[in-house]
Amino acid sequence: VTAAYPVTPAEQVRLRWGVPGRTRASVIRLPGGRRVVMVDVDATQHGGSLGEQDSVTVAAGGRLALDQRLPLVLCLASSGAEVREGVASLHGWGRAARSIAACSGTVPVVVVTSGPAVSGHALLLGMADVVIMTTEAVAYVSGPAAVAELTGLRVGPAELGGEAVHAKMTGVAGMVAANQGEALERCADLLDYLPDHTDELPPRQLSDDPRDRPTPELDEVLPLSDSGSYDVRSVIRAVADDGELLELRPGWAPQLVTGLVHLDGRSIGVVANQPQSMAGTLDIAASQKGARFVSFCDSFNVALLTLVDTPGFMPGKDLEWRGMIRHGAQLVYAYAEATVPRVCLVLRKAFGGAYIVMDSKGIGNDICLAWPSAQVAVMGAQGAVQILHRRAEVESQARLVHEYGVAFLNPYVAAERGYIDQVIEPAATRQVIAAAMGSLDSRRERLVARKHGNGPL
Repeated sequence: VTAAYPVTPAEQVRLRWGVPGRTRASVIRLPGGRRVVMVDVDATQHGGSLGEQDSVTVAAGGRLALDQRLPLVLCLASSGAEVREGVASLHGWGRAARSIAACSGTVPVVVVTSGPAVSGHALLLGMADVVIMTTEAVAYVSGPAAVAELTGLRVGPAELGGEAVHAKMTGVAGMVAANQGEALERCADLLDYLPDHTDELPPRQLSDDPRDRPTPELDEVLPLSDSGSYDVRSVIRAVADDGELLELRPGWAPQLVTGLVHLDGRSIGVVANQPQSMAGTLDIAASQKGARFVSFCDSFNVALLTLVDTPGFMPGKDLEWRGMIRHGAQLVYAYAEATVPRVCLVLRKAFGGAYIVMDSKGIGNDICLAWPSAQVAVMGAQGAVQILHRRAEVESQARLVHEYGVAFLNPYVAAERGYIDQVIEPAATRQVIAAAMGSLDSRRERLVARKHGNGPL
């Protein structure tokens, strides 16, 4: 990997060699020329098992990334700690984990895994900002043998922790690639939206797409029925420069879309309810997905655009018992703590607690917009009438549902109170959002000195 895109000999930095040829750390250029610190674990020797010196090399790579203020890319394929070294290999792994934790929030950390990531080393994937897995990668803390011994369930490596599992079931894999070469290209695409470190703004990307381009196609995107579905990604692509969207974790919690776009050349992180999946309702996975992405964007000065169309949180005993309160609070906390420019656009439904957590004015967004189709209320008309007029005749309830919809299911009640700043036509969406983001370019927030918050992790 280091030979594929070398920098000049003067730039090339060889930090330290553990077992010769197994682990190396160096400054390289990715496809497209972006300089990063690359830590490469060679899985062809001893299954990529990491001894103490290998882990020291990983730790040194993290320190170099902090020193040079460059993104850290860890190419990991490891069968775990080197058994022949005993506890020394475990100690080395701890040093590597500590180094990566130190990078978190200061420089982007990307893990590319094209083979096994087993035992404690699998946890390094959970510490990364984004994980890119190839189709041949597997990752798990306890392997198939341990699972069979303790539970009696016999399962293969791919079924236990293959890329399909982590792309759809766990959310560990942010992106999937066919091989390591493609994974590095995806990594380069991701870094196009990010700065080298937290004290820089993301690079501005030039585009021939006019910032005031109208979006008449959005006039027809919403179905006639309030319960009808549509693909919110069509809205995102209509707004984005050249219609390009880099979506992260598309298979996990698909009722929430998270991704990166450029808008008038600026890097923008997009969080959007997806009516095509579960009607856009929020559950535990969606809350975790949104919170992780909002925190990621806030760490690297990427402005946030939130597109709202959700009827609320998904009800259910199982969800409540698994901690819907705690996990839902993660999304609230991430938005409330974010200091980057934040624009919210209500497309259609924005009901109850889900309206609040999707970056409402109360949570602290900078500019809140709405389409005329927006329905901002405590709940939908049918539910409200069943609570307020449950003893009314069936004919009266139908009339009351209509009256409630006319009176409350619109954006103007919220706009009168200042909770929505402007009601815009869909055809002007790109133009208005681009202008709003431009007006927030100089926005800065003074942070309160404290050790750290104690959010609902």
